[in-house]
Amino acid sequence: MRARIAAAAAALLLLLAGCSSGGGLDDGRITLRFQSLAWQQESVAVNKELVREWNAAHPAVRVEYVQGSWDGVHDQLLTSFEGGEAPDVIHDASDDLADFAYGGYLADLTGLLPARLRSDIPKESWETAAFGKGVYGVPFLQEPRVLIANAAWLRKSGVRTPTPERPWDWGEFRRIAERLSAAGGYGVAWPLKDPVSATLNLSLSAGGRLFHRGADGRVAVRFGPGDQVVPRTIREQLGTDHSAPASTLGSGGSDTLPGFFGGRYAMVPLGFSYRQQIAQQAPKGFEWEVLPAPAGADGLTQGVSPQTLSIAEDSPHKKEAMEFVDFLLRPRNMVRLALGDWMLPTGTQALKDPALHTAKYGWATGTALAARLRPAPAQSVRGYPEWKDKVATPALQEYYSGAIGLGELRHRLESDGNLVLARYQR
Repeated sequence: MRARIAAAAAALLLLLAGCSSGGGLDDGRITLRFQSLAWQQESVAVNKELVREWNAAHPAVRVEYVQGSWDGVHDQLLTSFEGGEAPDVIHDASDDLADFAYGGYLADLTGLLPARLRSDIPKESWETAAFGKGVYGVPFLQEPRVLIANAAWLRKSGVRTPTPERPWDWGEFRRIAERLSAAGGYGVAWPLKDPVSATLNLSLSAGGRLFHRGADGRVAVRFGPGDQVVPRTIREQLGTDHSAPASTLGSGGSDTLPGFFGGRYAMVPLGFSYRQQIAQQAPKGFEWEVLPAPAGADGLTQGVSPQTLSIAEDSPHKKEAMEFVDFLLRPRNMVRLALGDWMLPTGTQALKDPALHTAKYGWATGTALAARLRPAPAQSVRGYPEWKDKVATPALQEYYSGAIGLGELRHRLESDGNLVLARYQR
């Protein structure tokens, strides 16, 4: 008798535990967990504000805000997926989705996407989150690379200021960086702590592709002439022209700002969102401007890996999760998210907002580049994180430092790289 009572009590406890976790509350409301990777103060505030607005308008579907971090997010998500504890709505970047999509951890959104959202975001942006025959994330924020320049230094030198309509090409950029160095300091500083993303995405302007998919669907690395333009330019600025300092090669973008403000370098290639730090930290009276990145054979085209919102395959409330995503990405809300992160929205309606077309802080320059943004070369490549960490990053670091030449760089990217990718394509 006591055994039966104990068993019944245990069963009741399990039932109660099941009712109070995994997306439901005791009062019958649905709870969605939304993991956000917003980190800038403005961005965090906007995300939390939107969650509050949703909760006020949707009492039956409550969203719980979970603060995540870009640092180590891939491993953190993998652990949560395998442990059955993944958030319902997941903020990530499109170049981090491939392994999760192919691994069955993310829901295919094809049948869930509202028509408004599908039509508002351009085809090129959707391609960044498409793997196989499915769509596994909604791309909503994107960040072109631009040149942040010391406006007074450029004006004094007399060089032509580039515009989206008349950009510098890579050869002109090299010559101008050398000319700017003539008066002391350096024409440009390359913060290449993460050299792979910068190199691959800027190489699209010169026709670089690097990853080539065959008729059988298998991907191979080929380091062709278009892929070589950007790394050769950087290497020549560092080692031949001495228009760029080697000291910044291991630096992140933020690390270069004190030297930029102090007049050590005239230009720094950075992601568009760095403008917020510059606006906040620049000394009083410091003049800076936003210039388009150099153009190549394919003009101002460059690769991007947009930030995305995905839904966990294990989420029991996919329909409600998509309704929340649709709410977050209404045009006005998408503008709010973009302004909070100092990035560009993917949505065509949001991109028309006057706030994104002002000259102040270079918003208009960045918005003019939106139509030239394409999926990053590695977007759909399985095994890219391992290829990047074990092959490409050390190879490019050694090439830029002068330790190896172009031939050895090609060998490592192709031969060593294809060995890594082959393990993911069996």
